[in-house]
Amino acid sequence: MLEPTVHTAPVQTPVQAPVPMAAEYFQSYSVVGLLAVVGVLFVAVAFGAGRLLRPVVPTPEKLLTYECGVDPVGEGWAHTQVRYYVYAFLYVIFAVDSIFLFPWATVFAAPGYGGTTLVEMFIFLGFLAVGLLYAWKKGVLEWT
Repeated sequence: MLEPTVHTAPVQTPVQAPVPMAAEYFQSYSVVGLLAVVGVLFVAVAFGAGRLLRPVVPTPEKLLTYECGVDPVGEGWAHTQVRYYVYAFLYVIFAVDSIFLFPWATVFAAPGYGGTTLVEMFIFLGFLAVGLLYAWKKGVLEWT
């Protein structure tokens, strides 16, 4: 004799809605944003309190230009050598450009990127060399 088969419905477990990865990603930045807002509010309150609490008594002496404790005498315009600024500018250019060498070195060490990054770095160093050669030909690097 055949026994009747009982069909039961499969047991369903409650399915939780998956949390999108973007929500987790931006949730970590919400702490940073909140900290930035608190920092801006702290600075704004400090400046506002300083403005409200300070004494305001303008006198002619307070309205003078302050030059390291010395009364301003003579013209306000002084001739400054430009070469100091040129050297400082060249230093900043080469210091910032040297920072680009560190990421290049890490990529150059990765397998499969050696030849491409080597060519890119020589192009980059070529641009730096052309700029330095241009400054040298213009006489910018001569200290006279």
